[in-house]
Amino acid sequence: MDDFEKQMRDYRLTTAHIYYYRPDFKTLLQEYIWQELDLAPKYPILRKFLDFWEANLDGKLHSVRVASVELIKPSDYRQVDALLTLN
Repeated sequence: MDDFEKQMRDYRLTTAHIYYYRPDFKTLLQEYIWQELDLAPKYPILRKFLDFWEANLDGKLHSVRVASVELIKPSDYRQVDALLTLN
């Protein structure tokens, strides 16, 4: 499925700020930013990525902040108060 088709099926641009402990310095946090089209509110693609992270990567997860926004939405309507003509 291509990106446009996903957006028509209510996929949203999802950004996750993933904070994790560095494997070589256990007291330092580092941030990884992940971005993909995903389905809110369950975020199955993000969950799959986080499961992969916990199973295969050394950096232990600290926290994850998630934000998402619709890319395709109904257009906004507003009335124009003036009409200008340019020559």
